[in-house]
Amino acid sequence: MNCTAIYILAAVATSAAISALTLYSVGAKASEAEIARGKYLVTIAGCNDCHTPGYFFGNPDMDRFLGGSDVGFEIPGLGVFIGPNLTPDKETGIGEWTNEQIVAALQTGMRPDGRQLAPIMPWHAFASLTPEDVNSIAAFLKSIKPVSNDVPGPFGPGEKVTSFVMRTLPPGETAAAAPK
Repeated sequence: MNCTAIYILAAVATSAAISALTLYSVGAKASEAEIARGKYLVTIAGCNDCHTPGYFFGNPDMDRFLGGSDVGFEIPGLGVFIGPNLTPDKETGIGEWTNEQIVAALQTGMRPDGRQLAPIMPWHAFASLTPEDVNSIAAFLKSIKPVSNDVPGPFGPGEKVTSFVMRTLPPGETAAAAPK
């Protein structure tokens, strides 16, 4: 093999390696279209409802969009569950979660720490999302502004709750009395 052939082979190999690295880095980063699709899906799924402070009081705090609710859901016999912080904040949100862990939580109801998501979370419905859709949601959640908000709970039955609570009562139960 002559020197020209070696130089050509080296140039082709180098070019292929650079192309592969470029494709990997582009593939590893979510596209604008994927993030836009995730935003659309998060919006129509109503994630904002249970995960944005102020939503249940009729005044969602969009500066803390998806930063965790200030109202919990009481499920008889199980306790009170407050919509957690879904922003990429590393201390109080899902900033340390990988895309794969977000996808697993959405489709299996299992958190990275092994805890099952609260029964109020509709992960059973999200289990039917296509891989493209659920990955778009993960990409969108990773792209939003981090919000530092350490949401309390969950609270077991009989534990003192530190937030407002929406109660789910079985038939025949009595609603809370009006304040005096």
